[in-house]
Parts: sequence; C-alpha cells; structure tokens
Amino acid sequence: MWSLKSKLRRVTLLTVPVLLVAGVSNAQYPILDKVANKVIQKYQNSSCEQLWQERGQPKSQREQEAVNFLRSDPQMRQMFIDRVAAPIANKMFECGMIP
Repeated sequence: MWSLKSKLRRVTLLTVPVLLVAGVSNAQYPILDKVANKVIQKYQNSSCEQLWQERGQPKSQREQEAVNFLRSDPQMRQMFIDRVAAPIANKMFECGMIP
C-alpha cells in the first residue's frame, strides 16, 4: 500500500510536465513557479533518509518528460533551476549528499 508521501510524490511527478507546458504560454510563468515551489517543498519536507532512498530510483516516464522538456527549452530550464537550485542544494548539503 502506498504511503501518503509516496502518493503525493507520484501526483507531483505526474503533473510536472503538464504544468510546465501549460506555463510556457504565460509571460510571467506562474505555472513554472508553482511547479518549482512543489519541488522545493518536496525537498524541504522530505527526510534525508527519504531523499537517499529516492536517489537511486529510476525516473518515472512523466518525470523524464519534464526533464526532456527542460533540456529542449534553455530559457525555461534556466528559470526553473534558478528557482530550485539553492533550496535543493542546501537540503542535499544537510543530508551529506554533496560535499
């Protein structure tokens, strides 16, 4: 049986590509901001143990689609990374995942 966090993670991963594509047409990118905020919240609300467990798991098809979308659009990728990089890096540092 899936835990609540596992279900929330799956929902987030399934909505990322759709939200990213929908946000492309808006000049201020509120959908990109919403997705970035969800990613940030995931890292802030996850324990180090959870992050270590997820680290080696393969990406879902939806998550891979989102990554491919970001690879194909350098401007969107830069905006997304600018939003999520610091909070993710800080959490990874706290968890000993980066030096």
